[in-house]
Amino acid sequence: MNPADAISLTKSLLRFDTVNPPGRERDCARFAGALLEEWGYSVEYFEHQEGRTSLVARAGGTVGKAPLCLTGHLDVVPLGKRPWSHDPFSGETDGDKLYGRGASDMKAGVAAILLAARSFGKKLGGTPGVVIVLTAAEEGGCVGSAQLARTQLLGKAGAMVVGEPTSNYPLVGHKGSIKFHARFRGVSAHGSMPELGVNAIYKAAKALTALEKFDFGVPAHEVMGKPTLNVGIIEGGNTVNAVPDYASFGVDIRTVPGMDHDALISKLKPLVPDAELDVFSNLQPVWTKPDEEWIQRVFEICKPYLDAPPTARTAPYMTDAANLLKVYSGAPTVVLGPGEAAMAHQTDEYASQERIRKAVAIYEALIRDWCR
Repeated sequence: MNPADAISLTKSLLRFDTVNPPGRERDCARFAGALLEEWGYSVEYFEHQEGRTSLVARAGGTVGKAPLCLTGHLDVVPLGKRPWSHDPFSGETDGDKLYGRGASDMKAGVAAILLAARSFGKKLGGTPGVVIVLTAAEEGGCVGSAQLARTQLLGKAGAMVVGEPTSNYPLVGHKGSIKFHARFRGVSAHGSMPELGVNAIYKAAKALTALEKFDFGVPAHEVMGKPTLNVGIIEGGNTVNAVPDYASFGVDIRTVPGMDHDALISKLKPLVPDAELDVFSNLQPVWTKPDEEWIQRVFEICKPYLDAPPTARTAPYMTDAANLLKVYSGAPTVVLGPGEAAMAHQTDEYASQERIRKAVAIYEALIRDWCR
């Protein structure tokens, strides 16, 4: 592996099987950390579970201006049931395409972050500096960043770049997320005598009808549009000839800036009066006004690498930024990475080699601009 080459480094990261579940990010994190230490960074590791390793690396730092944070996650989603035509863990190439699970989401972004950091590691003394945050367990709920944010390892950051797949287009945020399971209890009985039981599926069905008609009662956001609600999973009962004593469904809500999550949950509870609610994700939207000074600097830096000058857009997906901003409160944030968003979680996932190389140049320019 030539650590100075973006494509070679991406291939090296792809060879680590970090499919979540179970994750096993430790070896990949230690590999990245060893490179960063070699390049002049101090590195700290954090494991929220056995083998689920995140890292925080720093170089430089001055009083008066916090460092620039560049962040990405190390885990990837499962391969899926469809067969791959390229080995998902070897980094095969075909023309400009670099194939592999996580190529776009988001080991290409991590590789570009690492190589950009390499160019500055021993040159950041006396500057605001850089902090690199690589997380475990992002897929499935940003669990690793939530755990990391509870520690004292993150320190400070004055602005943040999230290397998720955007085809190198700078996005100024994403919607928030509330996810919950609603669980309903009933009383079982023989299917021929339903009057002797209490049907949990009927309880769930009434709640689903109410949720389908739910009106958030908030105006559309200027860029993100309207909040959304989707029921993504439902289960109940165990045989057709019995009254089901259990049913549940899972709800995914995406919120926009200005919405009060606690008030929203309180508004939803009367629609599911017979349910036990398990809220397992509650993350605020990420939003930086596009006229913010640093965002405009990012737009200028990205302009030569895009087909047209960038305008305010947001990502359709969640990122670790929602958790990291609990510590880096108020830091302007962009989602900006070389991967292709449409390739995330797909069979035969790939990233553009040219965009990976351009991402390194963009990240280098962002670090240079922040640390001048």
